[in-house]
Formats: sequence, structure tokens, C-alpha cells
Amino acid sequence: MSADAGRKKMAAVGSYDTVLPFQAVGVRPFPVESDEEIAEIVSRLAREDYGAIFVEERQFVAQASLIDRLVQEYAASIIPIPGIRGSIGVGLSAVRSSVERAVGMDIFAEK
Repeated sequence: MSADAGRKKMAAVGSYDTVLPFQAVGVRPFPVESDEEIAEIVSRLAREDYGAIFVEERQFVAQASLIDRLVQEYAASIIPIPGIRGSIGVGLSAVRSSVERAVGMDIFAEK
């Protein structure tokens, strides 16, 4: 049995400059240029049983309804990542929301 048996694949979707560095840590990059391309690729990756799909924040926001549907329908985790120009806060917001749902309070709130 191979060492990779049971491991899910990971992908990064977004601009070329954002996703290419992920290849160095074993994440398959999918550079895209249009919203249509993003929708098509993210949908295909979810169907193909990718365990983690990292999506550049701007595209994550543009495809929010599709991503919500895919997360409900498939076992993939779709995670926003900052673009080459920096974060727009989507990733932190998603983590904050997930943690709040899990523990029942906003543990990141400032006093």
C-alpha cells in the first residue's frame, strides 16, 4: 500500500502569481483568469474528490453562492487565501464565523 493511500488531493485556484507557490508544498496550482473558469474548475475539483481547495479571496467572494453549494454537496473544504496584493479579510472572516458556529461565541473579539 502506498504512503499516499487515503490522502486527499489539494488544489489552489486563482491568479498565476498567487497559486504557483503552492506547488512547492504539494498543492496542485490551477491558474485562472475569468470568473467562468473559476466556477468550472472549482466545481470539477469538488467533484473529483479534492479534500482542500484554496481559492483566491477575490474569486472566493465572486463565487460565494457556488462555493456554499459545493461545500454542502461534496466533502471538499474550500478555503479563501489572500491574493498576491494581500488580504481583503475574507479568510479571517471565514475562520471567525466557523469558530463562532463551533464554540458558540466569537473568541477573536477584542475587549
